[in-house]
Amino acid sequence: MRIRAVGALAIRACALAIAVASVACGGTSLFRQYEYEEDAYLSLDGSATVYVNSSLAALNALRGTTFDTRPTARVNRERIRAFYTSPVTHVDWVRDSRRNGRRFVHLRIDVDDITKLGSDSPFAWSSYEFREEGDEYVFRQVVGAPAATDGLQFGWTGRELVAFRLHLPSKINSKNTGNERRGNILVWEQPLSDRLRGVPLTLESRMQTQSILYRTLWLFAVTFVAVAIGFVAVIWWVFRRGARHAETV
Repeated sequence: MRIRAVGALAIRACALAIAVASVACGGTSLFRQYEYEEDAYLSLDGSATVYVNSSLAALNALRGTTFDTRPTARVNRERIRAFYTSPVTHVDWVRDSRRNGRRFVHLRIDVDDITKLGSDSPFAWSSYEFREEGDEYVFRQVVGAPAATDGLQFGWTGRELVAFRLHLPSKINSKNTGNERRGNILVWEQPLSDRLRGVPLTLESRMQTQSILYRTLWLFAVTFVAVAIGFVAVIWWVFRRGARHAETV
């Protein structure tokens, strides 16, 4: 009983600490608040899968859409899908959620050629380059000004962030961001206020021409062959030793 009482007291203390910290931060979440995110999973053939996570308010302000941002309004997924559908994109799915009193949408989009993505209206603020240069592949994305906005704040506090992430298929030789995560993920972030003002953002990376998956499979194959040779050698040694023992008997 005493252990339960101590545990309950600890939980209440943690909850109180979180509440106090939240009030001290102006009632905002303790976690980073991403209002708009693009995650691009790039392949060496130039194709990509892009995940977009954004509040409807951010889409309206950044991409010039007119989606209903009322918390009680139902998200029209078909309108979202239609907005992101184009000759260069294929929308796999659209989902929605609610956070901080705002509606968010989440999409998975397949792209056959990343260099053509800028011709699609939702991504038209960016130019994309992906080319082979010597013994490297070079990726470069320049994010320009957002679509015209009327300056509505949608209850933003100024702590909101915009993030662009690259998931690269081969070993990274160089990049222009210091924010690199495990799994070949590069991250560029901006305050939402800077993105609304159109502060330029450049994503650039150079990578090897051989994919990590290919190198992993090759290493696995070499390891398998080595183990097989070792296994055969052991069997041969056992049989030879047995034959010699039979001859001596």
